[in-house]
Amino acid sequence: MDEMAKTLNDWENLKVLQRNRMPGRAYFIPYHDEASALIGQRGASARFKLLNGVWKFYYAESPVEAPEGFYREDYDVTSWDDIQVPLNWQMAGYGRPHYTNVIYPFPVDPPRVPSENPTGCYRRNFYIPESWQGYQICLRFEGVDSAFHVWVNGNEVGYSQGSRLPAEFDITPWVRVGMNTLAVRVYQWSDGSYLEDQDMWWLSGIFRDVYLLARPKVHLFDYFVRTQLDEKYKDAVLHIEAVLNNASQQEVSGELEVKLLDAHGCPVMENPLKEKFSISAAGQTTLGIEIPVSNPEKWSAESPYLYKLLLAVKDADGRILEVIPSRVGFRSIELKDGNFLVNGVAIKLKGVNRHEHHPDLGRAVPLDAMVQDVILMKRHNINAVRTSHYPDDPRFYDLCDEYGLYVIDEADLECHGFAVLKDWERLSDDPEWEEAYVDRMERMVQRDKNHPCVIMWSLGNESGFGRNHEAMARKAREIDPTRLIHYEGETRLIFDNEEVEPRVADVYSTMYTSVDKMMELGQKTNMKRPHILCEYAHAMGNGPGNLKEYWEVFYTYKRLQGGCVWEWLDHGIRRRTADGKEYFAYGGDFGDQPNDGNFVIDGLLFPDRTPSPGLIEYKKVLEPVKVEAVDLKAGKVRIINRYDFISLDHLALSWNVVADGQVLQGGQLDMPHIKAGESRIVTIPMQMPQTVKPGTDYWLNLYFTLASDTPWAERGYEVAWAQFKLPVESPAPKVHVASMPPVSYEQQGNKLLVSGADFELVFDRVRGVIQSWIYQGMDMLVKGPRMNFWRAPTDNDVHEAVMWRKAGLDRMQHRIDSVEFKACDKNVIQVKVTSRIAPPVYDWGILCEYIYSIYGSGDVVVEVHGVPQGKLPDTLPRIGLQMALPACMDAVSWYGRGPGESYCDSKEANRFGVYSCKVDDLYTPYVRPQENGNRTDVRWVSFTNSRGMGLLAVGMPQMEFSAHWFTTQDLDAASHTYELTRRDFITVNLDYRQHGLGSASCGPGQLPQYRLLPHEFNFRLRLRPFSKDAISPVELAKQVIEA
Repeated sequence: MDEMAKTLNDWENLKVLQRNRMPGRAYFIPYHDEASALIGQRGASARFKLLNGVWKFYYAESPVEAPEGFYREDYDVTSWDDIQVPLNWQMAGYGRPHYTNVIYPFPVDPPRVPSENPTGCYRRNFYIPESWQGYQICLRFEGVDSAFHVWVNGNEVGYSQGSRLPAEFDITPWVRVGMNTLAVRVYQWSDGSYLEDQDMWWLSGIFRDVYLLARPKVHLFDYFVRTQLDEKYKDAVLHIEAVLNNASQQEVSGELEVKLLDAHGCPVMENPLKEKFSISAAGQTTLGIEIPVSNPEKWSAESPYLYKLLLAVKDADGRILEVIPSRVGFRSIELKDGNFLVNGVAIKLKGVNRHEHHPDLGRAVPLDAMVQDVILMKRHNINAVRTSHYPDDPRFYDLCDEYGLYVIDEADLECHGFAVLKDWERLSDDPEWEEAYVDRMERMVQRDKNHPCVIMWSLGNESGFGRNHEAMARKAREIDPTRLIHYEGETRLIFDNEEVEPRVADVYSTMYTSVDKMMELGQKTNMKRPHILCEYAHAMGNGPGNLKEYWEVFYTYKRLQGGCVWEWLDHGIRRRTADGKEYFAYGGDFGDQPNDGNFVIDGLLFPDRTPSPGLIEYKKVLEPVKVEAVDLKAGKVRIINRYDFISLDHLALSWNVVADGQVLQGGQLDMPHIKAGESRIVTIPMQMPQTVKPGTDYWLNLYFTLASDTPWAERGYEVAWAQFKLPVESPAPKVHVASMPPVSYEQQGNKLLVSGADFELVFDRVRGVIQSWIYQGMDMLVKGPRMNFWRAPTDNDVHEAVMWRKAGLDRMQHRIDSVEFKACDKNVIQVKVTSRIAPPVYDWGILCEYIYSIYGSGDVVVEVHGVPQGKLPDTLPRIGLQMALPACMDAVSWYGRGPGESYCDSKEANRFGVYSCKVDDLYTPYVRPQENGNRTDVRWVSFTNSRGMGLLAVGMPQMEFSAHWFTTQDLDAASHTYELTRRDFITVNLDYRQHGLGSASCGPGQLPQYRLLPHEFNFRLRLRPFSKDAISPVELAKQVIEA
């Protein structure tokens, strides 16, 4: 290996992970004085210079084709292109984005990489002020993919690899006061690429901040802050380990002054602590400092209290050389009795996996997008982030400290592609790769060790398990023995071999484990460690389903401590068609081969960071307040505090009683003091309705909102809610058939014409459907209702959709066996259609009988009875009626769950009420078009035109509905939103049931209770044309027809 190392390029040489790179250290910015340090904005530091912005750029297809000597100061780059830094070069049009989930996009021959290795050459000038004369000048790159060499003023400075980790170089020998030249050559592929096979786009270049730091000759090189709580989790000791460097050629002495300030800027110690030091020439010393703190405020995700620590390095005369600010959160982490505890409490991780992605900038995520992510997480009751699958931008951890999010910090390590080769442990168990593995772990731990938000170090993702993981864990514990170690790959190995105790990890961690399996694991008594789902509920497209059931299990078993949904954000790349239509691209859209298609579109947020229905559902399931009915007639409910630490004192409680969309009564209620984990019975001061309107539901709604502003939401923001149907009953108003106007019918060839006082309905006897329905001169239908069993498959339908298509469910044909009609009396005509609905090729089908009861009132009650015949597929996508309405009837109102999209296994976030919107608003723009926009538990829905005329559909008793400007076939055929063309009619689905969503795109399918099985079925609904001028749909829907 050593002989080979002499001939290999740095970027494919395991013996060369870096050249002249400084040792890893904690992330911090030095300041020139205390006032600037207290401000804490890096731009306020006279010792910091950001090099982001416009650089000159040359793209070559391989390193040998890159311009020679481009790093020389006299090399003319004026003809080169301009590029923004930070930015992945593919996002600027060089090369192309390439998406794979598991497989490597290049031939596997570690550590060698393709000779056609796209290379980016970067140049810019930078200015060194005279005030920096005599300082040590450090050049720091926060992220470069995947490896690079760097030159300053024509001198080679060094080399580094490890894309999502910092690389810092001492460039003092090569810089001068005034203008300087910086040159960087970046290689798309390196031997490090074998360890960076994460499920994301392959993107290259300088994608994080680049900056200079001016350090005095005597400076604080590194420090480690640890907080130790006593056995009662009350008092604390602040441990500080400070490493000071002397870059001069003479012995120096001085002092390190330590100040600890509370959140209001008030000193915690009566006097600053001053620690003397003496350092030999070009030497280093370490100071150990302990500061007792009486009952400090504790840091948690719920109450992220931060103290400010100021570390001032002074010379022998007491002059400030530099000041390093650091935020301190007093908290403890430990394993005890099968749980991991934060500050003595077994918390639940209500988490997400977060990749770094921006639809326009790739992995160059700007600070405002990070802030947006954190605020959205807090607003949706999320308390934890796994940095899948690499360390994030260091500023993200500052935000997690500040806003309150627990972090599982994951090493930049995944070699999933070897699983395809049936050799998953090849690199992980190869001693030749140990240094590369440990290097990535060490640099992450060193960088992030001072963040209270970080509670676990993760050894990477999906890389098998081997000796190199053990070496990583040893190094992490050597640097930081206070945090837990996480690695799912070890648990996978344990479960596959029926072992029990992990050798390396402190927690069991699995992916996409089913609800039933989690329940089984929670019941095991021989497993003595906590268990988390590091990935679950794959949020690809429409979904995920059954989140509620997961959290019921988590709350049932204390040792099951939550998990992180996969994942936070769709990785779509924003594009426009030639005619200006915006869409989001995914794997294969750039000609990238091989690829994994839209598997990269699997987040709770759309690519533009708009919340999806899945995130709204997750927020509801994670609510920190649960309410149970005790005695609704007396207004008694039990309020349960599901926070881990804080009471409910920060919330305001309001309530109302609603019927038919109208608030009847309501008010505010003093929030009782309920400690974390406790509950209390509260009486809502409502009055039960004395006079009950016939056929009316009465709902008690409780709202838990912020009582004051927070950094992540304003006063009045809703954190949790509850809804209860009040136990009052009143028979619905009856409409007697005898009181209706008469109805007549007439045969006209293959048509049946049914006429009433203000309507005319034409029935097509050949096709067995309503052909037209004229009400007061307006046609209510474009296509009459017909049975439909197909939906545009969701991403989570991926496996079942294969079965459905193979079975022909997307090509069903309707054979009409008979159409019979009769006059039941002068006010009712009944039409019975017998049909067989079946696919071509196969001999199975569904015998369907429709009975249309057409009343003189204009009501049409449709009853459908279906009997499966032959061997059907195991499940059906849906059972329901589909019809088409005129485009003018685009005003929608309904009574049921809303306002958002819901499905049988994803409807907790939608409460019962009366809602109104346009058809446009019912559409959910999934990046890959699919089934969307459904509403569940619907009593009625109306579609009206601008004059209030239209059609009412009433469930008997309930139904589901959706309405779109696209047909089901349109949604099924399209791969991107721009491929959808708005129709001149509205497709409406009135469903008996739909199959659940599940999360089978990568995980378990639907729970049994949410699967739509091909059993015999029977359902009814009522259709009625109407005008709002005459009667509201609210009142019309209540009517019950009685003989």
